[in-house]
Amino acid sequence: MSASGSMSLTEHLTELRKRLLIMVSSIGIFFLASYYFSSELLELIQNPIGKEKLVFLSPTEGFISHIKISFYSGLFLSIPLILFHIWKFCAPGLFKKEKKYLASFITISSLSFIIGAFFCYFLILPYGLSFLLSFASETLSPQISIAFYISFVFKLILIFGLVFQVPLIVILLVKIRVLSVSTLANNRGYVFVGSFAASAILTPPDVVTQIFLALPLIILFEISIIAARFIEGSKKSKQDMDE
Repeated sequence: MSASGSMSLTEHLTELRKRLLIMVSSIGIFFLASYYFSSELLELIQNPIGKEKLVFLSPTEGFISHIKISFYSGLFLSIPLILFHIWKFCAPGLFKKEKKYLASFITISSLSFIIGAFFCYFLILPYGLSFLLSFASETLSPQISIAFYISFVFKLILIFGLVFQVPLIVILLVKIRVLSVSTLANNRGYVFVGSFAASAILTPPDVVTQIFLALPLIILFEISIIAARFIEGSKKSKQDMDE
């Protein structure tokens, strides 16, 4: 560190390497811990599908499924630690106000992701899978691969976790004046159409799951507009007081 208290490029790179090693190590540790409970995790992830039996279609698929669910679980569990080390790396170069904004952003973003993940697990997956499996008949019986099912579940959970970031992103864009309330309101129709188009691309090809993704997107967008109006109103009030 220089006499002025700032870090040199080499010191920044050393600090970055240390943080990255800790983050990667945390994923590895959580992966090993998750593997010990992989059977319980497989039972947990099967809850949305009810009594339907999952199968593995190759000799290695059962083992790979335990590895896959342990990795996903380890990754999710290590996210708080990863965010903490990102914060610790960025914080020294930020002003006090910027630190406050970044800490708030990370906290709210994490909570939004968790809410989206729970929304998907407890509502979307049970109803969506129930609809998809309702096409079973005497001549058509479902045989769902465990590897495909794990990827399917975690993909949907990730999508819904990211979708629930919409209000935060919109509010941030309004805050830095990239977007305005009038722009958001005037383009509402495009957002509605885009929500259903995105749902058709991101979710399985059934109407129920697509609606379950599109509706939260639209509702979250409307919440974003309300929050943006509040932010703009606060800015105008502050400007009036300064004048």
